[in-house]
Amino acid sequence: MRITIIGAGAIGSAIASFLVRQPEVTQVQVCDARARNLQELHDRLQTSRLRSFQIDARDHGVLEPILRGSQVVISAAPPQLNPALAHLCLELGVNFCDMGGNDQIVRQELALHEEAVKRAVWIVPNCGLAPGLINVLCLYGIDQFDEVEAAYLRVGDVPLDPHPFNFRISWSAEKVIEDYTNPVQIIRDGHLETVEPLTGMERIHFEDPFGEMEAFYTAGGLSTLTEQLAGRVKVLDYKSIRWPCHASQMRFVLGLGFGEPRTIDVRTHLTYRDVLVRRMRQRLGGHYEDAVLLRVAIQGRKAGQPYTLLYEMIDRYHQADQLSAMRRCTAIPTALVALMIAAGEVKGGGALPPEQVVPHGRFYQRLTEHGLPLTHRWYAGYVEVTHPDPSKVLSHPPASGKKRRKKQATPSSR
Repeated sequence: MRITIIGAGAIGSAIASFLVRQPEVTQVQVCDARARNLQELHDRLQTSRLRSFQIDARDHGVLEPILRGSQVVISAAPPQLNPALAHLCLELGVNFCDMGGNDQIVRQELALHEEAVKRAVWIVPNCGLAPGLINVLCLYGIDQFDEVEAAYLRVGDVPLDPHPFNFRISWSAEKVIEDYTNPVQIIRDGHLETVEPLTGMERIHFEDPFGEMEAFYTAGGLSTLTEQLAGRVKVLDYKSIRWPCHASQMRFVLGLGFGEPRTIDVRTHLTYRDVLVRRMRQRLGGHYEDAVLLRVAIQGRKAGQPYTLLYEMIDRYHQADQLSAMRRCTAIPTALVALMIAAGEVKGGGALPPEQVVPHGRFYQRLTEHGLPLTHRWYAGYVEVTHPDPSKVLSHPPASGKKRRKKQATPSSR
């Protein structure tokens, strides 16, 4: 099995590190324009299964022969390159995955659905943590109920040492600003609604050393999931988890206009957002130890009785391989989607997000087999996602009533 990765940055290199350890993978090809990234990857992995190519991902003429013969291509390149890369893979008859990052860009990829079905090729954006893993957990949880009332999704990457800014950048400063400034789509009272980011503040409790954290609306985490579940649930929302006071700090900075994409003055092409991105990279970037906190609460009924199914994960920085929790929790789900497609576990083709492609139960099983510390518990009644009551935990899953018919997956972009 040959898998090609485009991009050898923080996430691309983590995906490569995971894939070269899988026995079914015979070769991992990595493409990147920066020779230093590729050399560091070779020095760290020290394996003959790895091949690298110094190439600009926009040069499709050079890229095409490298992609041919791959079972799957994974893009860890900037999101704006993904639609063209997806189209190239479609023409070559090669499956394609990426981590999304921008809903408008993802919709361009989903628009390839009919052609991908005809060619029996998979185009699967949004394969990372959020969107990605958390969306699969949501639908997997919904599958366990006869009727579903609400789904609450909470996830965040937080530094283990929060000082002095209560926040560090795990991936992209641009993405952080987009998520904090773009409108957020949720489902409330059964209807699609739009709310402002950095609102909906709540306190959410985790085990020590985290204790009381904060969670608030941010864009990007649900992606197309709201449209998939419109009419099926009464409530669906997504909030990012951070150390306390982070949201108020960002509201102050953005309130001053530093997230605006307009030039500072006529003598420079720099925008206020450019300056903020640069300063965030300088002050909040770099190496640090982190943890990914995740909690998904599904409330619904089985055999007429109310229950809550709670998925939870706390994944910490790995000292042995010096790999951040965010890199692991993004790389492993993405790599597993690619492996399941490459192995033929997912038949057919199309352009759909992973929650409409991979078998939910098998995916959950493989995530835990590969080291993500996911747990699930059933609770009697409806418990809060912020402070689940341990006295209501059930020792066994509740029995179902009449099994409801599973809804056929359809492309959410249409």
